[in-house]
Amino acid sequence: MKLSRRILALALAVVMALSAFALASCSDKNYAENNTKIKIGMTGPLTGGAAIYGIAVRNSAMLAVEEINAAGGLKVGDQSILFEFEMIDDKHDKDNVAPAYATLYEGGMQISLGTVTTKPGLEYKVLSQEDNVFFLTPSATADAIPEFSNGYQMCFADSKQGGASAKYFNENYQGKVIGIFYKSDDDYSKGIYEQFMANIDTTKITVDPSNIKSFTEETATSFTQQVTDLADCDVIFMPTYYDPASLFMKQGVGVIKNDAVYFGCDGFDGIDAIEGFDIAAIPQEVSMLTHFVSTATTGPAAEFIAKYNARFDSTKEPVNQFGASAYDCVYAIYEGLKAAVANGTEVKANMSPSEFCDILTGVFNSDSFEFYGITGDTTNGQKCKITWAADGTVEKSAMRVPIKEKKS
Repeated sequence: MKLSRRILALALAVVMALSAFALASCSDKNYAENNTKIKIGMTGPLTGGAAIYGIAVRNSAMLAVEEINAAGGLKVGDQSILFEFEMIDDKHDKDNVAPAYATLYEGGMQISLGTVTTKPGLEYKVLSQEDNVFFLTPSATADAIPEFSNGYQMCFADSKQGGASAKYFNENYQGKVIGIFYKSDDDYSKGIYEQFMANIDTTKITVDPSNIKSFTEETATSFTQQVTDLADCDVIFMPTYYDPASLFMKQGVGVIKNDAVYFGCDGFDGIDAIEGFDIAAIPQEVSMLTHFVSTATTGPAAEFIAKYNARFDSTKEPVNQFGASAYDCVYAIYEGLKAAVANGTEVKANMSPSEFCDILTGVFNSDSFEFYGITGDTTNGQKCKITWAADGTVEKSAMRVPIKEKKS
């Protein structure tokens, strides 16, 4: 019998259990039958360079669970089922995913938010598919994340971010000199870049190959050459995370034209809150394509921000769209289970992960299920309609948001 990676990660635990259970029974066992609450689990970076994303996700998911439980939880007949949430630090390292997943699964996880970032997510999707665990990730954006039928995204897939960005450029930056700065060894950055290029209308927008500059993990300490090469660009598309983007911007002061535009995707979220980076000192406009505005002052987004800031220390753990997406994930799972109960499906706190997966995939694949969330375009003051395609990708509206206007 071929052992799954989950079992390999738990080799020590298996050896200790051999005296009581056969190996085959260990590989099939899950402990959800002991649960008194529906347990949602995930992994994400709580330490390291990407921690600003993971912490916001953890906090926002906790906030949603607390609100749902305070309102009485999931009503099933004359009973109420509460929820609990657990997140394990994967440090944005795929090698940490298997042991973290094993701990969650053997600890009773029944439903999952997957991972926060993409590379760990590509590992997580295989493990969860082996056990038929439903996951709805808030922010792992690669197109390959929802490859299997148990996986869904609340965030836009890379192809949709790249395609939507190209559409915006086609409509708004005709005649401009376009530059691109991306990380060639990162699935997130490379995926958005490739889809951006595939969707650019070359009859309206020209991207000269000399204005396409990349970097890798090994070369991410200085971007002096890339800055020099892109100095005359009117718009620089930067489908990467905020750390390299902020370094490029700092090194670009006095080199990149002051009236240029830096344009990113969801990896820019939080760039204005990085310790040691003064975005006000950057002369250029900084904008992003997003499904959430973390500076919103009205509407559903602002209401969530106010609740988040009241619950957590926003000076140390600022809210961002990753967190907002996680908040929507928890509520979407809750609403999905409510829809299942309303349709006569039996739901119990001690059901197996596979049973919950069958229930939730049935709901999410249904043409009748619509979720209204705080992510997506809520500028009309209303929550955004959110649905899912058959391939697990999310369908909702996006917005172009200026993070910082150019200096006058």
